[in-house]
Amino acid sequence: MYDDVLVPTDGSDGTMQALEHALDIASTRDATIHALSVMDRRLYLAAGDDQKAELKETMEADAQSAVERVAEAADEAGVDFTTTVRDGIPYREILEYAEDNGIDLIVMGTHGRSGKDKLANLGSVTERVVENTDKPILVVRMQDE
Repeated sequence: MYDDVLVPTDGSDGTMQALEHALDIASTRDATIHALSVMDRRLYLAAGDDQKAELKETMEADAQSAVERVAEAADEAGVDFTTTVRDGIPYREILEYAEDNGIDLIVMGTHGRSGKDKLANLGSVTERVVENTDKPILVVRMQDE
């Protein structure tokens, strides 16, 4: 039923908590974890001309680090994995990746933000993915440690 499990990641604690669930599912089903991190181009395009290149470079390094964290955890769990970094609008890239790669399940974390905090963070990527996919999705609310 689940051969390919997508774990979109920004490297946050919420992602790592969602990854625990994804690894449990993948290990019992012999599935592959797909780690995807999306550099939100709206952020570096909004920066001043003198800051764009440096910001984009930093975002790319952060995205690479985020997928590597997922890869390390998958490797330790004995689960096959693949990593991808994309540049675009996060929810759109997640949906496109899921379609293009035959993803059976999307596992995402959420902070459960609302109101002004949600607006300040450009809305909820998880919410937009849930609203725009017909694929099964597991949403894991981040727990305070």
